[in-house]
Amino acid sequence: MFAALDEGDAYHHTCTDLLGSHDGPLLIPALCLAEVSHLLGRDRLWEAEVRLLMAIAAAELSVEQLHPADLERTAELVGQYRDLPLGTVDASVVAAAERLDIHTIATLDRRHFGVVRPRHVEAFELVP
Repeated sequence: MFAALDEGDAYHHTCTDLLGSHDGPLLIPALCLAEVSHLLGRDRLWEAEVRLLMAIAAAELSVEQLHPADLERTAELVGQYRDLPLGTVDASVVAAAERLDIHTIATLDRRHFGVVRPRHVEAFELVP
């Protein structure tokens, strides 16, 4: 999401093309929204942050809230992959994807998401 919003990012066009061509709903877990907003603020990309918020307000992007069971699963994953280490935000993506039966994750983070084995599929399909 950050790369899609940051026009100076090396993966900007790849990510905007992916998001623009995706059929179906685009979900962003709530913790990812907080992380992306933090990174945009850190880099003083306030216009990009405004675009992100407007996309959510226009229902172009849906914020997926974590359920209590997701937090339990997130904690389990953080512990299980402590040597990676897998952080709370990435683990929450896995937990929400498991609950929603999502098989495809849009991420540039192959290091973490390429290692984690979700409960509902052998491995995630990672795009782009």
